[in-house]
Amino acid sequence: MPPGMIMGPDGKPCKICTAFRNWKPRSGSNIEPSPADPSSASGKDKNPFTIMAAAFGAAATGSTTTTSSNAPSYRPDEPPPGCPPDVEQLGRATWTFLHTTAAYYPDNPTPTQRASMLALLEALPVLYPCSWCATDFGRDMKTNPPDLSGRVALARWLCERHNAVNRKLGKEVFDCAKTDERWKDGPSDGRCD
Repeated sequence: MPPGMIMGPDGKPCKICTAFRNWKPRSGSNIEPSPADPSSASGKDKNPFTIMAAAFGAAATGSTTTTSSNAPSYRPDEPPPGCPPDVEQLGRATWTFLHTTAAYYPDNPTPTQRASMLALLEALPVLYPCSWCATDFGRDMKTNPPDLSGRVALARWLCERHNAVNRKLGKEVFDCAKTDERWKDGPSDGRCD
C-alpha cells in the first residue's frame, strides 16, 4: 500500500479519506506525485489521523497554476478538474461552509435555530464521507460541546475546533478574534467589497 493511503472501515482503501497525491499513480497516468511533497517521497506520514487531518488543517490553496505560456497547468497533488474531491478539497470546503454558517448564525438564536445548528454539527460524525475525519470530529465534540448561544460564541467554538486540528498537525493557528473579518465582513482595507 502506498505511503499515506488510508484504509476505510470496510478494510479497503478509502479514496475520500486519502489525499490525491497519496493515491498510487496508475500506469500510463500523466499525474505523478509531487517531488516536493514529503509524504509522497518519504512516506513519513502514515498515521491515518495525520493524513486525514491535513484536510481540516490545510490552508485554502488554488487548484491551478499558470505556465509561462499562460495556459493553466493543474497541480499534480490535486485531482484534475471534474474529478471527485480528495480529503483535502473536501476538508477545505467543509471548513469554509461551517465557518461561514457560523458567521451568519443569529446573535440571539431561537430554540429552533439552536436545535437545527446542533443537528447539523451532530450529523457530521455520522454522515461525513471520511470516516477518520468524522470520528475525530465526533470525539472532539463530545469533549468540547458546541456553544450555540449566539453567533460570536459559535464562531469562536468552531475556530477553536479548527485550531485544535491545526495544532495536531503542527500548523499555524488562526486568530479567532478575526473570524468575522475572514468569514463575514472581509478585511478592513475593502479589497473584498
